[in-house]
Amino acid sequence: MFNLKQYNFKNYNISLVIMVVILSSIGTFLVRLAQQEGENLFKKQVIGVIGGLLVAFIVSLIDYHFISEFYILLYIVNLILLVLVRLVGVEFNNSRRWLDLKVTTIQPSEFSKIFMIIFLAKMYTILREKMDRFYVLVLTGILMGIPTFLILIQTNLSTSLVMLFIFVIMIFAAGLSYKIILPILVIGIPLVGGLFWYVQQDFQVILTNYQQKRVIAFLNPELEASTDTIYQQGNSVEVIGSGQLTGKLLTEGIDSIQGGTYVPISESDFIFSILGEAFGFIGACVIIFLLALIVFQCLKTAKHASDRLGMLIATGIAAMFMFQVFVNIGVTTMILPNTGIPLPFVSYGLSSLMSSMIAIGLVLNINLQRKRKGGNT
Repeated sequence: MFNLKQYNFKNYNISLVIMVVILSSIGTFLVRLAQQEGENLFKKQVIGVIGGLLVAFIVSLIDYHFISEFYILLYIVNLILLVLVRLVGVEFNNSRRWLDLKVTTIQPSEFSKIFMIIFLAKMYTILREKMDRFYVLVLTGILMGIPTFLILIQTNLSTSLVMLFIFVIMIFAAGLSYKIILPILVIGIPLVGGLFWYVQQDFQVILTNYQQKRVIAFLNPELEASTDTIYQQGNSVEVIGSGQLTGKLLTEGIDSIQGGTYVPISESDFIFSILGEAFGFIGACVIIFLLALIVFQCLKTAKHASDRLGMLIATGIAAMFMFQVFVNIGVTTMILPNTGIPLPFVSYGLSSLMSSMIAIGLVLNINLQRKRKGGNT
């Protein structure tokens, strides 16, 4: 578990840690700008960042092989937490996603992503010689589909899409045979197009009315401009644009932030709007660059991992971060339909922050063992 002799500490990825610290610090500052009078979000975020960095450090010293040995237990715990959310979860804004632990609340769906990355990596390592069999796709698809469905009915469409993206990228990285991939693409692409048409119809039963309105508002912004479904995104674009090249923070001072157009819940899913307003186009590009570097570091770790298990875990984490960054920024800039998803390390939310820190800890541990011989190769 903590057999430190097997680690090459020259490979401890300090640059990755520095990038995470910079992003988390900027995110904490933005949360302070976004919080309203009477809220205590800034203090909670500071505690979360400090605690998260400690967790990342501890996880980085725990052998990922040891963690992966509990893949079945992690899967069961994951399902139990998601079922508990369904039964006794806390409801907010028509969504039931949280468990009240009295001291704090947690969002199990955020940790579900990490649990399933480890679970799938272990499964694909065990089944590595059978990746040309169709039943592997069906089996792992069903096992992934169960927690994804439990997350979808919370309702949490965005995290469900993250889970789906992780599954697709990981099974591809695991070496799913092209004789299976090609028929899926031939059938799947028209199916997705038909599904997109179907969810816009009055008789559809997949999305809730609220989710359907968001899709329709995205497709017809000129018709839905005055409704709540498009209001937040419209204001977000306006706020980002108001930052211009260098941001209001340098030119107008801290009191100018959120002084004009207001974006509700900007501390979490719409934190990028505050970022654009405060630091402008240049600052937003810097943050995007840092997030892209983190994804690159995860992929680099996957490439140089000592075994298949480490490669798959790091690939799954890269997929998770990449999808979340793309969707979060896409929503705040009105490129994508409005669906709530946090920006890694920047958005307010202790569960999201802790999940991201655990993921970084795993990547650091995989990198520590990049020259280790043996293991599941």
